[in-house]
Amino acid sequence: MIRMKVMSDEALIESYYQAVELQLEIDFIDLLLAEIQRRKLNLVIQEKSKAHLH
Repeated sequence: MIRMKVMSDEALIESYYQAVELQLEIDFIDLLLAEIQRRKLNLVIQEKSKAHLH
């Protein structure tokens, strides 16, 4: 698995929110989410964001 070591935690979380908002490919969103979880970062998924994932 490729790790995103270069990206700061803040940039990773912002990228996730933007990817969801822009409805980018679910595989890309999942990749970002997996890295967020690997880093054990807190992520608040807003109701609007959840709707985009379904």
